[in-house]
Amino acid sequence: MTFLKTLAAGFAATSLAFGALPAAAHDDVKVVASFSILGDMVEQVVGDYASVTTIVGPDADAHVYQPSVADAKAVAKADVIFVNGLGFETWSDTLIKESGTDATVFVATEGVTPVKVDGETDPHAWNSLTNGAIYVRNIAKAMGKALPEHADDFTANADAYIARLEALDKETRKKLAALPEDRRTVVTAHDAFGYLADAYGLTFLAPVGIDTEAEPSARDLAVLIAQLKEQGAAALFVENITSPALVQQISDETGIEIGGRLFSDALSERGGPATSYEAMFQHNLGTLLEALGKQNAS
Repeated sequence: MTFLKTLAAGFAATSLAFGALPAAAHDDVKVVASFSILGDMVEQVVGDYASVTTIVGPDADAHVYQPSVADAKAVAKADVIFVNGLGFETWSDTLIKESGTDATVFVATEGVTPVKVDGETDPHAWNSLTNGAIYVRNIAKAMGKALPEHADDFTANADAYIARLEALDKETRKKLAALPEDRRTVVTAHDAFGYLADAYGLTFLAPVGIDTEAEPSARDLAVLIAQLKEQGAAALFVENITSPALVQQISDETGIEIGGRLFSDALSERGGPATSYEAMFQHNLGTLLEALGKQNAS
C-alpha cells in the first residue's frame, strides 16, 4: 500500500494536530470511522459538532477491504480517527501510517472483555448491546478531549443513546430467554456472533471462522454438515457481507431451512432494514425470533 503514502502526502500537511483545534475550526472538525457500524455510533454522539467519514461503507466487508485513494485523503485530513481494534481492520495501521495524518487514533473497544473463537480474538464486539454501550462511552470520552467545550453535549448524546441501547438489550434478553433449549442453535456463514451468543444464551455455528477471507476445507464442511444432521439446528442464516452459496449448500444437504438474512459486520444501504446500529440489532433480533418461532410452531 505504499501508493497510499504517495497519494496522501500532499494532504497530510493540511490536517490539524490533535489538541490544537482553533475555535473557528470546530464546525470543520473531521472525524473518520473505520466501518459503517462504528461510523453510525460516532454520528449519534458527535451530532452537528463534527463531520464523520466512514471508510468501509454499508454492505461492505471490512475483513477483506482494500483502502482507496479517497480513503487515504480522508485519513490524511482527519483530526480524530476511530477504529474497532481487536484485529478487525487488518489494513488500518498501514493506511493511517502511510497517510501521514496527525490525527489521534482511538480504539472504540477499549474496556471490552474479548471473546475467543477457536483460540482467536473475536473482533465483532458490537454484537452485544452491553459492549455497544462501552463503544459509545469511549467515543464520547474521546470527543470530549478533542472538543472539551462540547464535552457535556457529547456526554448527553451518549447518555440518551445508551438508554435506548439498554432498553433494546432488556427486550432482547426477555424475548430470547423464552426460547426452549432445543431452539437455540443456529448456523451463519462466518463466526461473527460470538458476543451475541455469550450475551443472550444462544449457540452459533459457522463453516468459516471470524475472518471471511478464510475458506472452509472440504473436511471441515463435511464435519459441520454431519454434526447438523445428527444434532440439528433451529435455522440457517445468510449474512449481508457474504455469499449465500455456502449456507444454501448446507441447507440443501441438511434440510434445515434458511431463516433469513442477518447483518453481521456492516449496516445496510439506505432504504434497507439496518441503516443504523439500533436498526441492525432490531432487525437481527426480529429475524432470529421469526425463524425460531416458525420452528417452534412446526
